[in-house]
Amino acid sequence: MHFRRNGFVDDRGARLIRFTDSHCHLTMTDADAALGRARGRGVRCFVVPATKLDDAPQAIAVAQRNDDVWAAVGFHPHEAKDCDEVAFREIERLAAAPQVVAIGEVGLDYHYMHSPREQQMAVFKKHIELGKQLGKPVIIHNRESTDDLLSILPIGNGILHSFTESYDVARKLIDRGYFISFSGILTFRTAEALRECAQRLPHDRVLIETDTPYLAPVPFRGRDNEPAYVIKIGELLATLWSISLEQVAEVTTANFEQVFGVRLPR
Repeated sequence: MHFRRNGFVDDRGARLIRFTDSHCHLTMTDADAALGRARGRGVRCFVVPATKLDDAPQAIAVAQRNDDVWAAVGFHPHEAKDCDEVAFREIERLAAAPQVVAIGEVGLDYHYMHSPREQQMAVFKKHIELGKQLGKPVIIHNRESTDDLLSILPIGNGILHSFTESYDVARKLIDRGYFISFSGILTFRTAEALRECAQRLPHDRVLIETDTPYLAPVPFRGRDNEPAYVIKIGELLATLWSISLEQVAEVTTANFEQVFGVRLPR
């Protein structure tokens, strides 16, 4: 398999569709093996977000080894309690690396409350400001915290990762400049309301992701997730949007390039 100007082709010259995975925690799995399987399915562009200081250098290292992988650095809301001034200064330093295209995974999570609410909010705000300073988007986690999220988020640039909220919330976020990223949750039997939301969204504001190793899509539920499975989210969007799978790949890849400021081989 190799590149041609119009995308991937196999050894017989047949054109293949190219997909992206905007959010995969390859620091939590065998990155090389997962990337190999994904590339074999036509997934060629990946962002690996960190969740804390310890795995931020690992995320960058995966990107350094692979020219189709980029990293993000930041403190997940579960880890916000550990984001003191010394740790945040190190995140600032790492965020300047050329392989780092975003700040994240950051945000709010009031379901588990592994970090106090006020601390989550304060750390989230610091990461938003860092993204502004560096001109890099913010990858945002939101669970049971939408009111505070909307009160904090300015007009800006970023991605609502593994989105599960309503169409009205999505529309407010898009109007502020954000992208909506759908994970395997979109395929779950109980996610009918989320599918209705996805169906109504403007295609040029949507990304696809796996959240590897979590949230494997149907029919892979119960297994560890991996970037090769992102195609299942693309297939469902093709059905919801009444367009071809190739068109879904093209538009979500263009959105990936736009939000992360990268250019894929043509």
